[in-house]
Amino acid sequence: MHASSSVLEAIGNTALVELRRVLPPDCARIFVKVEGQNPTGSMKDRMAQAMIARAEADGRLKPGDTVVEYTGGSTGASLALVCAAKGYRLRIVTSRAFSEEKLSQMAAFGAELTLIESEGGLFTRKLFYDMIAAAKEISREPRTYWTDQLNNADSIAGYYPMGEEIWMQTGGKVDAFVQSIGTTASLRGVATVLRRNNPVVKIVAVEPAESAVLSGGQPGAHKIEGIGIGYAPPLWDRSLVDDIIPVSTADGEAMARRLAREEGLFTGTSSGANVVAAIQLGRRLGPGATIATLLVDSGLKYLSTDIYKRREAA
Repeated sequence: MHASSSVLEAIGNTALVELRRVLPPDCARIFVKVEGQNPTGSMKDRMAQAMIARAEADGRLKPGDTVVEYTGGSTGASLALVCAAKGYRLRIVTSRAFSEEKLSQMAAFGAELTLIESEGGLFTRKLFYDMIAAAKEISREPRTYWTDQLNNADSIAGYYPMGEEIWMQTGGKVDAFVQSIGTTASLRGVATVLRRNNPVVKIVAVEPAESAVLSGGQPGAHKIEGIGIGYAPPLWDRSLVDDIIPVSTADGEAMARRLAREEGLFTGTSSGANVVAAIQLGRRLGPGATIATLLVDSGLKYLSTDIYKRREAA
């Protein structure tokens, strides 16, 4: 062990944990990457670091500049961490539709928040369009760099190390990888590395059942933070994916609670949805297979939400 010269050195190298009690009989082995171990409690630390580093390297971002982004919170907190460590001003466009913990965490790192109204506190295509439009307007100001996560392919490289970690931690025995779709960067980054090592590894995408646009359905409102923007994200590449599994908000929330109570793994709804989808796939592949998926962030980001809001005993 050695001391780190910066908090940014603490990003990555997270644990891979095998699930036990939530799995049904005759299911494949399922391993989860515990991304809540990253400094802000989210896998997005990886992509934030990559986007900022690459923009610095090619001159798009210079000392004294301002960074701007639209985000539901985890990317914002991760960018805020990186910008705080590197000395950049950060302006975030977000909404109260996302958890109060995420908004507070971004602000704690020094991010300046612009809040966009959401219809009924739900995640809709209109909300994401409005957030993007506001960020674009801010980006026109002098010396402002817009990371533009939905269109920024720099983020994909931030997840290559995650793919290498999964390959090494499973001893090269992973048969499938399952991940929910926000920007698509994490799925593409990990899939690129896994397919390089094993061209036949299965790649499965997860989306909200209420807004299953990648499966050919109609956009709709849902409550799974961080995924399901209501249209195919620009970085989406259908040719990389073997299957798409829709999971409802209710099922994702229920699994998140089960993971906490039965496995001691504390995470959010999209992570619960990942495990629901991995179990569906695991039943098809059977006990001889090994599946990896992600617990993308920490449940500490959702304490005020319906997933974990404390209920008094009757």
